[in-house]
Amino acid sequence: MFDDENLVSLAGLVPVMRLAEQTGLVEALSEKVVITGSRIKSGSANPAPKLATLIAGMCSGADSIDDVGVLRSGGMKTLFDRVYAPSTIGTLLREFTFGHARQLEAVLRAHLAQLCRRVELLPGAGVRAFVDIDSLLRPVYGYAKQGASYGHTKIAGKRILRKGLSPLAATISTDLAAPVIAGMRLRAGKTGSGKGAGRMVAQAVATARAAGVTGEVLVRGDSAYGIRAVVGACRRADVRFSLVLTKNSAVQRAIAAIGDDAWTPVRYPGAVRDPDTGEWISDAEVAEIPYTAFASKPDRITARLIVRRVRDAARQDELFPVWRYHPFFTDSAEPTVDADITHRRHAVIETVFADLIDGPLAHMPSGRFGANSAWVLCAAIAHNLLRAAGTLADPRLGKARGATLCRKIIAVPARFTRPQRKPVLHLPAHWPWVAAWQRLWHATTATLSTC
Repeated sequence: MFDDENLVSLAGLVPVMRLAEQTGLVEALSEKVVITGSRIKSGSANPAPKLATLIAGMCSGADSIDDVGVLRSGGMKTLFDRVYAPSTIGTLLREFTFGHARQLEAVLRAHLAQLCRRVELLPGAGVRAFVDIDSLLRPVYGYAKQGASYGHTKIAGKRILRKGLSPLAATISTDLAAPVIAGMRLRAGKTGSGKGAGRMVAQAVATARAAGVTGEVLVRGDSAYGIRAVVGACRRADVRFSLVLTKNSAVQRAIAAIGDDAWTPVRYPGAVRDPDTGEWISDAEVAEIPYTAFASKPDRITARLIVRRVRDAARQDELFPVWRYHPFFTDSAEPTVDADITHRRHAVIETVFADLIDGPLAHMPSGRFGANSAWVLCAAIAHNLLRAAGTLADPRLGKARGATLCRKIIAVPARFTRPQRKPVLHLPAHWPWVAAWQRLWHATTATLSTC
């Protein structure tokens, strides 16, 4: 019988949304998101609590608008005020335009700064932080998706053409901290990966500074972002860059000019140590050479071209070795081998994409481009909020996937009672992660109710 009005399926949302309240999320939404001239009467009314409801749903694992309905079941409406129905939230999202999405992006940046003041999300930021930029292609189906078009993506290492929408994201991380999202923007599927990247990098660096990053900032990206706009944005913001360059004729000439004795073996998967000399014997080697990028332009830049070459594993019986070359352009002061290792850690942004795809970005829920833009940004806010909640609960959970945090911290069943009119949540005995849950509760509430 589905008839119990006092059961709560997501007790962990109480401290998580309390943290959102303490960091001014609803206030930022009220201040920055202003929608006038709505298509439907009252469709844009009260955007702040509606968007807060959507973000709470995403924190609990919602990957479609209908999934937010779980917040209105059992005793959830008693725990939370102004929980809106999925249909009401969908009506609001359809009111969003390009400008409204920019307003929501400002909320994302401001809320991340507040989270970093409340929680130590970026330990080690006083020494060095990384701003990584990349895009992904989310597939869509049918003819009703605005902005959907065919773009290139890689599946199992193969480049294919697929219909979808392409979010561009920038993250901030450190040597000790998992990445948080500093900016996100939805684009059409056929949009070039580097479009808008310069502005995104400039905003991400400003967000990093606002979030308390006082040390060196290194911007990393693949070949789509080794362009003048991104390098120029890094120079104007006085930060370092490490960007892959497309192998054009000038880059190939520079690689060919590297002497045979300049290559240094690196510790690479499959490398072994020479028992006599102690040096690494590896199928990967690195070298560097000075290089001037954008030489025909007035803003030409001279820095280091670091090249990693990997022996072709498919051709081990050839008379002469065949190498594959991977160049990147950087003004980092690290030694060649260390700079190569640091650059390859740019792949950490893929963990953020995997987390989002396993959660809110499993689908693009609406046919309207503006609604999907708002959806993507709310997913980014929810990701940062979960990262902060996990850090408060347990340092080991500060790097956990969103699905893990939902399973251990949020999706905790409880019974809501009012003995002597005092609200009490009765949670399961012997819950495996009770210590982490209570730490989060203590960190976000003044007193701890009976559990």
